[in-house]
Amino acid sequence: MPERDNLPALSPMTDQPSQRPLFTDLTRAGLQEWCTAHGLPAYRADQIRQWIFGKRVSDFDAMHDVPAAVRQQLATEFDFWAGKIVRHQIATDRTEKLLLELRQGDLVECVLMRETDRATVCVSTQVGCGMGCVFCASGLEGVKRNLSMGEILEQILRVDRLLAKEERITNIVVMGMGEPLANLKNLLPALETLNEKGGMGLGARRITISTVGLPDKMRELARCGTPYNLAVSLHAPENSLRTEIVPTNKGTGIDAILAAADDYFEVTGRRVTYEYVLLAGKNDGPEQAKQLAKLLRDRVAHVNLIPMNPVAPIDLTAPAEPRTKMFVEMLEHGGVNVTVRKRKGADIDAACGQLRLTELTVTRGT
Repeated sequence: MPERDNLPALSPMTDQPSQRPLFTDLTRAGLQEWCTAHGLPAYRADQIRQWIFGKRVSDFDAMHDVPAAVRQQLATEFDFWAGKIVRHQIATDRTEKLLLELRQGDLVECVLMRETDRATVCVSTQVGCGMGCVFCASGLEGVKRNLSMGEILEQILRVDRLLAKEERITNIVVMGMGEPLANLKNLLPALETLNEKGGMGLGARRITISTVGLPDKMRELARCGTPYNLAVSLHAPENSLRTEIVPTNKGTGIDAILAAADDYFEVTGRRVTYEYVLLAGKNDGPEQAKQLAKLLRDRVAHVNLIPMNPVAPIDLTAPAEPRTKMFVEMLEHGGVNVTVRKRKGADIDAACGQLRLTELTVTRGT
């Protein structure tokens, strides 16, 4: 397994956390205001953004058609990066996983997943996660804080600089560490930055946001003005089992989540995907398949079945392949559109949050 540890930061780092603002925390409008305040023409803002989001520079000094005085001012006032890459794993299927250490020493993960016709980046929105799903490594340490807009964007920019010259990021999935809808305040401007002039040209159809199911926030997202793809982490077809798997369900319930998802489809016109992690002996039986089909068959919906990724120290596993096939066939017979997610990065710390958990364990010497 190829692996590179303790890679140097792509811009100078000091032993002490920087007190300067992070450049990628500036919106396009914020950068335009900065340019105006420094007596620069308006076009400089988009010129600078194009260097960062289109031309893959790793420091301000590389923007060679921006005046040297402007580059120096940017370097004086802002940090280009929030942190550094501390681990970089590459799987045999060319999936790549990065562990980033941010200014406060917080660790977050992002992943590059390659297919023949696409390169997808999976990003995190929080340090840890507070949802407590029983199969997920991200929540084993709880949630520490939300990531800033710039810290979310940094994951994408770091991955972008790993790509070959001819490669481009084609899709974003917000399915990494954390509950994305709990950090909409910072997530939405980060995604808008990718869409706006001088960004990466990624439209809403290429961006998917995953949620454990926060009904009020799902409705807020529906009305944000940009119809992103929505994926709801369901994992069970009835409340008692779902609460066992997803503890936050106790305060919401499946009916409220489905109603909010229906509203999302009505407002945006986007079909909702329901993610369902298959856990052997817990939610993978014929009765659960029948219940799930009954729940979704009259909805414009798609089910994405995800065989459990092994996570130490969690004592849960994926069902055997025949069991998964049975589940698929019962959903299809029940009139539900379904696919099984292909496993990526099986020979590295593939499960969400697992690389961070490993690093924390090593650091503590436990």
